[in-house]
Amino acid sequence: MGSISQDGSPQSALVGIAVTPELEIIFDAVASSRKYANLRANPAASFVVGWSGEVTVQFEGEAFQPTGAELERFQQVYFAAWPECRDHLSWPGIAYFVVRPKWIRYSDYDQRPPLIEELSF
Repeated sequence: MGSISQDGSPQSALVGIAVTPELEIIFDAVASSRKYANLRANPAASFVVGWSGEVTVQFEGEAFQPTGAELERFQQVYFAAWPECRDHLSWPGIAYFVVRPKWIRYSDYDQRPPLIEELSF
């Protein structure tokens, strides 16, 4: 995932993600991480997800930290994808971010001609 530091420079990190039916991305982060500080100061986030071959999804959106019942709902989605990450609940400073999409591009360059679809929200 990509975020922007307080000095405006881009920063990237590998994160495990889960996706809701509404195309929201959920991931966890510890409060001491760069991405946590970046997203608290500037919620802009981006992802590139790839599969085998030349199929990718580019995703841009805004992050927020859900609370209460909303957090529990998102955690259920996340833990369904990453059951081993339930252990992270005991980590000091663990937080969950949800990124709602603003723009998504699906690209499949394995097809001729390539299939490229974009969605704006």
